Amino acid sequence: MNGNRISIAYEHPGQATAAAWAQVPEEPTPEKRAELFARIRHLLKEQDAVLLAHYYVHPDLQDLAESTGGIVSDSLDMANFGHQHKASTIVVAGVRFMGETAKILNPEKRVLMPDLAAECSLDLGCPADEFSAFCDEHPDRTVVVYANTSAAVKARADWMVTSSIALPLVRHLAAQGKKILWAPDRHLGAYVQEQSGADMLLWQGACVVHDEYKTRELIELKAKYPDAEVLVHPESPRSIVKLANVVGSTTQLVRAAQSSKARVLIVATDNGILHKMRTLCPDKLFLEAPTSGVGANCVSCSHCPWMAMNGLENLAKVLETGENEIHVDHAIIPRAVLPIKRMLDFAKEINLPTRNFGNA
Repeated sequence: MNGNRISIAYEHPGQATAAAWAQVPEEPTPEKRAELFARIRHLLKEQDAVLLAHYYVHPDLQDLAESTGGIVSDSLDMANFGHQHKASTIVVAGVRFMGETAKILNPEKRVLMPDLAAECSLDLGCPADEFSAFCDEHPDRTVVVYANTSAAVKARADWMVTSSIALPLVRHLAAQGKKILWAPDRHLGAYVQEQSGADMLLWQGACVVHDEYKTRELIELKAKYPDAEVLVHPESPRSIVKLANVVGSTTQLVRAAQSSKARVLIVATDNGILHKMRTLCPDKLFLEAPTSGVGANCVSCSHCPWMAMNGLENLAKVLETGENEIHVDHAIIPRAVLPIKRMLDFAKEINLPTRNFGNA
């Protein structure tokens, strides 16, 4: 064993992403879009439902969530908001692990998603049986898993983290002398390991979006805009992180865009986030960090195909039919909820900047 475990369950990400892109909904006409907005607003109220949208989904869903009393945010705030909201139905516009997390925290509530096939390469690349065997091989290590994992993987963990809390949590554990088994993102794990100095054993997963950023092309883009700042999500490769002015979670990058004095910002994370950044900072120019070289025919570029599967049409349909409900094995929930609640409690202890939702 060389200290790094490589999952064999996700050998052909190109095939998986191509299949996901084939299922992305078509853009509705302006007339249809207006009709869907009105219909969904009515259905959310009728179904006592709240819409949680990730920064990476279509701008229409982000706008709809905020205009109906829901939220647009990262997975930590989404988890907090859904847990505290009084609605009996939670609708998650994102990817499957986000819906599962909402259900784990709210087993008594109905949790729906526009498309249950909206997966995540990190989740797919960390199957529970392989991961459990890996943990069994290293019983002396504290198991820390990223939010981008299945309920079954979370049930095998001691802690769950999101990108905003991963570094302070691992520093806390390292200070206690804990050795860490980390899964699944190797880039985020390597970043946390480098910053914390912790003894970490890394599962070798990667995000199909962040893994594609190109170092040479980013250097060339920086040369064209010498005054630009680079905002990077730590799921990106180390060579990209080294070029960053700011490294952080999605919410941290949004805040950095607002506080930056730079007029041009190059963003190395899913381009769905640019909608929020441009809304908050209309006077700034936001550029996508390059995922391919000059002249390449980039289909996905910097966007997750599974996030793109969330649309107005399937959102309206799921509210009308009640299909696409998230179910988590009741035997798993008591164990899976522990690492999530530990994370949320730790966030409060260290006063991690998150939203205070009160009785949302």
